[in-house]
Amino acid sequence: MCHPDSLSSRIDPLAQAVRRALGLATAGAFVVLSPASFAQEAEPAQALETVTVEAEALSIITEGTERYRVPLTSSATRLDLTPRETPQSVSTVTRAQMDDFNLDTTNDVLESTPGVTVERLETDRTYYTARGFEISNFQVDGLRVPMPYNNVHGDMDTAIYDRVEVVRGATGLMSGSGNPAATVNFVRKRPTYEPQASVSASVGSWEQRRLEADVAGPLDDAGRLRGRLVAAGMESDSYLDRLSRERGLLYGVLEADVTDSTLVTLGHTWQQNNTDGNMWGSLPLYDSAGDPTGYDVETSSAPDWSYWDVETRRSFLEVQQELGERWSLKGTLTHLDMLSDTQLFYIYGTPDASNGRISDDQLTLSRYDRHLEQWVADLHAKGDVEAFGRTHQLVVGTDWSQSRNQQLSRYPTADFDAGGQGLPPLDDWNGDYPEPDAWVAYPTTLGDATVKERSLYGAAKLDLAERWTAVAGARLSWADAVGEQYGSSQETDVDNELTPYAGLIYDVTDWTSLYASYTEIFDPQTEINRNGDFLDPVEGASYELGFKASVFDGAADASLALFRTEQDNLAQPAGTRPDGTAIYKGGDGITSEGVEVTLAGELAPGWQASVGYTYLEIEDADGEATNTYIPRHLVRATTSYRPAALDALKVGARLRWQDDIERDRDFAEGKTRQEGYALVDLMASYDFSDNLTGSLNLNNVTDEAYLTSLKWDQAFRGAPRHVMANLTWRY
Repeated sequence: MCHPDSLSSRIDPLAQAVRRALGLATAGAFVVLSPASFAQEAEPAQALETVTVEAEALSIITEGTERYRVPLTSSATRLDLTPRETPQSVSTVTRAQMDDFNLDTTNDVLESTPGVTVERLETDRTYYTARGFEISNFQVDGLRVPMPYNNVHGDMDTAIYDRVEVVRGATGLMSGSGNPAATVNFVRKRPTYEPQASVSASVGSWEQRRLEADVAGPLDDAGRLRGRLVAAGMESDSYLDRLSRERGLLYGVLEADVTDSTLVTLGHTWQQNNTDGNMWGSLPLYDSAGDPTGYDVETSSAPDWSYWDVETRRSFLEVQQELGERWSLKGTLTHLDMLSDTQLFYIYGTPDASNGRISDDQLTLSRYDRHLEQWVADLHAKGDVEAFGRTHQLVVGTDWSQSRNQQLSRYPTADFDAGGQGLPPLDDWNGDYPEPDAWVAYPTTLGDATVKERSLYGAAKLDLAERWTAVAGARLSWADAVGEQYGSSQETDVDNELTPYAGLIYDVTDWTSLYASYTEIFDPQTEINRNGDFLDPVEGASYELGFKASVFDGAADASLALFRTEQDNLAQPAGTRPDGTAIYKGGDGITSEGVEVTLAGELAPGWQASVGYTYLEIEDADGEATNTYIPRHLVRATTSYRPAALDALKVGARLRWQDDIERDRDFAEGKTRQEGYALVDLMASYDFSDNLTGSLNLNNVTDEAYLTSLKWDQAFRGAPRHVMANLTWRY
């Protein structure tokens, strides 16, 4: 393991180097796009010999291929860039990876993504981290999606997605406000020009059953109107006591060539998640004496009446207009409605060390309802500009969003008669606990807050000189929030927040390049200072130096990145005002730095792989290690192989490895520790014909025992060895 001081000595110059890159890139932008440059361009140029180049167009649609990489990505800047042209670390989980390893939820996908950890704190609420920070920024088809509380409720089904792209580091250019962790971009499937259809059926451990259908193609003779319909349904019990799930999904999209230069797309997604026996919170990790509880893998803290139902409805309208051969204009409007209805049961503190029992005063019951409504709109133009005899790519745009989050919780009070029974040791409990007769009779706690954001943004890929390219941009944001959440004011006001983006790339050879980048992001705060004014937003900045290469004859992408991420102006307690109001001041937050290595693509004929290794150090403002629940060493790898001698067969494996993690205990002295572990999944598929394929997946083949997270002082065990069989028909 590298010593922290030695790593810091290598990464500290990163900030200076990247700031120089920022200066070069910004200067290049002004020089290349200045009026003088356009005047010079207008001067007669010497005629050059015409050279005809024939090349296969780069496709960023991954379905129907077996690729584990994409040749272009726009998640970081909205510019269409190759991996080598993108001055940040980017990873993609393609449709082939999802199909090979049955990654049918976003949690499954992100567990396969280099540099990302999935914190399954409860059975139905999940957080994600990257580079030491919680991921708070999400996109759908490149359009930002505000995500209150940085978590996902329920399992988001992946049947409708072509791929999932993850850009690591601060991503304020396209994301607006958030944490300097990463942006996750879910890219939806679209209608096809040729008819196609598929039906897939799966059965697996714990009575899991899944059925999925997907139909796409032209809807008129001329092919100017195209459609797609995706439907999926799943029901399953669980290795956890009393837990069962049902999930339904419908996705419909229409695409019309209104004119030869105008494309209109209209789509809607509906998903219903119903969970019975869900855990709110999790299992105590130690008892009142500080000894580990060591519950069995199937142990649950959920009573038999708990449930968590989530309905999500998302509609979108896109209009894309070609403006000549080199420019296009695109407008998008999307609307989201998410409704949650739950009955919850929470255990506070630790069980009695003498008998393992939990008393009634350690239990909290709640009836929780939530309605999240969002509107997001974006309008941007993208195209090429000729200057200094070179071609540069530009994008300029504006976006707006409004999110209203309404919550209501009811808590039974002392007049609720639970009979004083408490709970027996949890691994002996059958889920029997009195359910309140009339939830509506109990006191309520409300939350109702609305957040609005609007911005102007622009970015450019600048061909500065032979082998030199710059990517520069900026976002100017306004944000305000009103309302309260559970008695806490949400009122904030941010004006004219400038978020720069700069990267510089040097092509060492035709296949390799070096890059440096500097990116920022901000996050509004609700805390006030001594004068009663809101603190300025938290600032997040990422510095990155790296090496990228196209390897294996251009069939794969490799990268090595050194990164440093800093958080500044985080609210720190600073006393109280005369009226007793708490006041705060801005101070340093978390700093993370580390190394990432990735490889994705075809390593040999028939051999696909996506591999990533991350080494991470995270320190607080005092220089002490923090967020120790996040592993310092992380490996994510998926691979598949189709032998030429038997091309109907495909075999593969997935590896998820992390080193030790720990956390300070909340109710006792000492630390809770999770030893490092590796999860190994195997798959095999066989094409019985051109239309029919069968597959078998065996997950956690070594039956590894592990906890799903140490972010909280509670946790539950991950899934033991399990199997899934699938049969798919395609046309």
